[in-house]
Amino acid sequence: MEQVITSMPDALLVTSNSGKIKKVNHAAQQLFGFQEEELINQPISLIIDEDQFLIKAICQHFYLKHNAQNIEVVCRTKTREKLLIAFSCSVIPKKTEGLEDIVYIGRDITAWQRREQRTSAQYSITRILSESQSIKQGIPQILQSICQNLGWDLGELWTPSQYIGTSLQGDSLNAVLRCVEIWSSRLVSVREFKAITWQTTYIPGVGLPGRIWIRRLPLWIKDITVDGDQRRSLPAAEAGLHAAFGFPILDDSEILGVMVFFSRELLPKDKDLLQMMGSIGSQIAQFIKRKQAENALVESEERYRDLFENANDLIQCVNPFGRFLYVNRAWRETLGYSEAEIANMSIFDIIHPEFKQSCLQRFYRVLSGENLGQVTAIFVTKDGQTIFLEGNINCKFVEGHPVAIRGIFRNISQRVAAEEALRYQQKETERLLLNILPVAISREVKEQPAKIAEDFADVTVLFADIIGFTEIATFMSAIQLLNLLNPIFSVFDRLTERYSLERIRTINDAYVVVGGLPTRRQDRAEAIALMALDMQTAIALFNTENNQNFSIRIGIDSGSVVGEVIDLNKFTYEYKDTVNIARSMESQGVAGKIQVTENTYKCLCDEFVFEKRGEIEVKGKGKMTTYLLIGRKG
Repeated sequence: MEQVITSMPDALLVTSNSGKIKKVNHAAQQLFGFQEEELINQPISLIIDEDQFLIKAICQHFYLKHNAQNIEVVCRTKTREKLLIAFSCSVIPKKTEGLEDIVYIGRDITAWQRREQRTSAQYSITRILSESQSIKQGIPQILQSICQNLGWDLGELWTPSQYIGTSLQGDSLNAVLRCVEIWSSRLVSVREFKAITWQTTYIPGVGLPGRIWIRRLPLWIKDITVDGDQRRSLPAAEAGLHAAFGFPILDDSEILGVMVFFSRELLPKDKDLLQMMGSIGSQIAQFIKRKQAENALVESEERYRDLFENANDLIQCVNPFGRFLYVNRAWRETLGYSEAEIANMSIFDIIHPEFKQSCLQRFYRVLSGENLGQVTAIFVTKDGQTIFLEGNINCKFVEGHPVAIRGIFRNISQRVAAEEALRYQQKETERLLLNILPVAISREVKEQPAKIAEDFADVTVLFADIIGFTEIATFMSAIQLLNLLNPIFSVFDRLTERYSLERIRTINDAYVVVGGLPTRRQDRAEAIALMALDMQTAIALFNTENNQNFSIRIGIDSGSVVGEVIDLNKFTYEYKDTVNIARSMESQGVAGKIQVTENTYKCLCDEFVFEKRGEIEVKGKGKMTTYLLIGRKG
């Protein structure tokens, strides 16, 4: 048994129920740094700070007939170094009550605790840096997080400027360092020490902050009270502060400030902690640089605020995490959010759920430096309405780092609704086109069956398109678009009525008319030609009155729409060729001209003047001879 106790890796101590040490093994001597004779007959409080708490816990477990497992207790080595030990304890019963011995088996979990503390500190600082809206908001939280997560009692920020976000003027070697931020635990009384600190300044190379500033490396001091700092060593001793360390807030070669921390303990140098703090210093420096760039961006754009606030477009600016830096009045009024609500929101809070994934991908592409052309976005207003936007976004970079993503959008919800309505109208007119001729034919077949083949063989179709209208429409709202179209199409409608023609459909800026249907028997190619010439005149007059530069292109074809009547209830007909050829005459025509097929030319050549254009290739028809209608003879 003695050999087992001696060779076991865990520390073993046996005490009386009053806490006097009766036996220790070799592992316990190594762990606490004492010789066996230095521990025997000594109270366990020599190595355990909380001995009474531990004994009470053991006794409680004993009375409940349980052993005490994994009780974490702060212990001290011979050099007063602090250790965290997890004890499993049991009571050895004896015949005489009150004479029981207590067996302690302890395992050092200090390293595990430190790893947990450092992981927690890194996570906490990363979260603070990502969520803080300003430098002054983030720095006090960082000081507090480091102290609380790593078990230090006081933290300071030293900088040569009024605050760490302010640019340093002049050479950093001639800087004068001042403490601009302090956080301290309630467990220490450091009022006098803090008062002296606020009044103290250091130059590079002097004091702990000055030495870190000039070395630009983390530094550890086991006991600040004997460090030779004539200004703060004595106040630190009076406050009970001993160990200290600090690290520079360094961005490449530029040093922005120094953070210093104090503990009531005497602690040996921890190289791993210093290395971690050096990395955290770089993170803080990048955060400060980013916030400086954001502030500079906001300041530089102040001169444009009045312009932005009075703009009709929606203007927004967000940081690389998507949180809003600025939105203009039109943005707020359109989406319905107040400035207070926007301050706590990100761009991803207003993106339509179905659009969020693609928006996130575009966001990352812009952050990576990719230039995107015109983009479309779908936002959701405060009251749940969906709005469609179109505009441009770009990213501002400072020293290679993204600092702001700016967007200017037009609200195209009305245009989208109008386009949807136009698509619906187009489907309806195409449906009507598929039905109007058969109905007319049917009526004519029933009324005059003998004449239907001859009378319905002469139909002329006019297809007109306004050149340049599509380009202008991209810069207009739906209402502006309709206001511009209505006067033109109103004139065209009046011409259709004047010449007793049939308007088949209006597709965006295209206008289609047919002449020669059985419902309007007087209509012939002549009426179509006259309307085409009047349409040219109408566009010229519209340009003069509205300061526009539109040009109309017209195509005309004449052809048959019925081939054979089988009986009064069953017949075949064909009219698509005529419409398609008329469209080809328009699309391959000349701006401001009226292009007609040879069929139409033959119908009109006696009464109208033409100019032969030549042959053009028509899909499905091959080469066709075409003519340009110039005007009426005489």
